[in-house]
Amino acid sequence: MTFNFEQADAIATAIAIRNRDVSAKTVVSATLERIAARDGAINSFTAVIKEQALEQAEQIDRSIANGEEPGALAGVPFAVKNLFDVTGLPTLAGSKINRDNPAATKDAMAVAALKRAGAILIGTLNMDEYAYGFVTENSHYGATHNPYDLDRVAGGSSGGSAAAVAAGFVPLTLGSDTNGSVRVPASLCGIFGLKPTYGRLSRNGVYLFAGSFDHIGLFARSVRDIATTFDLLQGEDLSDPVCTSLPPEPCIPQLDLGIEGLQIAIANDYFAQGGEPEVFVAVDQVAQALGASQHITIPEAHRARAAAYVITASEGSHLHLNRLKTRPQDFDPATRDRFLAGTMIPNSWYLQAQRFRRWYRDRVRELFHQVDLILAPTTPCPAPLIGQQTMTLAGEEVLVRPNLGLFTQPLSFIGLPILSVPIQRPNALPLGVQIIAAPYNEALILRAAAILEAQGIVSAPVAPH
Repeated sequence: MTFNFEQADAIATAIAIRNRDVSAKTVVSATLERIAARDGAINSFTAVIKEQALEQAEQIDRSIANGEEPGALAGVPFAVKNLFDVTGLPTLAGSKINRDNPAATKDAMAVAALKRAGAILIGTLNMDEYAYGFVTENSHYGATHNPYDLDRVAGGSSGGSAAAVAAGFVPLTLGSDTNGSVRVPASLCGIFGLKPTYGRLSRNGVYLFAGSFDHIGLFARSVRDIATTFDLLQGEDLSDPVCTSLPPEPCIPQLDLGIEGLQIAIANDYFAQGGEPEVFVAVDQVAQALGASQHITIPEAHRARAAAYVITASEGSHLHLNRLKTRPQDFDPATRDRFLAGTMIPNSWYLQAQRFRRWYRDRVRELFHQVDLILAPTTPCPAPLIGQQTMTLAGEEVLVRPNLGLFTQPLSFIGLPILSVPIQRPNALPLGVQIIAAPYNEALILRAAAILEAQGIVSAPVAPH
């Protein structure tokens, strides 16, 4: 039997390697060949670690031949957004300035965890500079192209991470999410993207953007890959002050439990307007498949979005203040201008936004006394064209860059776990739907996603390009 490297998910790949149907070295070699042949058109990778990856593959093959336990992700190729520390590489965070930094001397905690599970790091991935953006149009490293339509954006800021999975280069990648930077590209590239509960996964060794928002997240083409990887990454890490989570709760055993007894509602009001009609059709598809007919209002979502912007801009500009003073010419102009604007936000605005944040967090968490899961669109439209400055939503012309996060940003700064699931849309550009839960309830989200996947409502085939 011929193993289909490109279409297989991470679990299928690991099983094939453990069963010796295919060697880890063969899988990694094929992965490197695909990237060399096709990533020139997509531009998802900023560095490929060829020799190290082949060495690790040979070690996995020797381990299996010797009857040793190779790990749950034995031989599975993966890649990471270039704001994760990778031994031997400078941590770019999408910037030119960081190229001058010394190479990392150890891997980020999440990278090391996947390696311990037998996964093989292939390289690092393109992103918006310093994670400030939704399009991955980077003036230093070029735009990442959407594998479904090379003239369109992949989303951001984790655009390279989403595109690499959608293109079939690797079945699994890591990214980060501040205001939607996992969920937006997952939606536009037609794959699964998980933003876990704030603080549940360690950010040790990750170049942060806005510390009180930042989550690490993951991309894959199947629910079981998301669940398995999340399980491997869970656990307290005292080196990350916010990563002091509850004891890990395995998600994989719960995927087959179904949705009986779960109360699922559709977000209305703010989340039912301002987008193209097809995004709301996608939400209705998911709701119907899950038997959800109840609607629920997330209060003051428009103010939540404004507060999220104020806090993000303030924290991000403070982090980069010295570089803005000494090396302004070395920033991506779009990033620099937004950071400079952030430096001028009054402290009183920031404090008011934080006060609102606490109020809003408590109101939203109260909703989860009534329901277990909430459904909402991920993006207000399919992927715009690369270079496109404006778009029309609900009859109004708006800027592309900030408004791709219209439905993710109001949910970003109160720590909720959210999965963007890819809606099956033959002959159409991808779209995602957010499945939202109370903190630490990732298992409920993944149970619902597994039902949708089994029904064929959501799926993430490799893109045609």
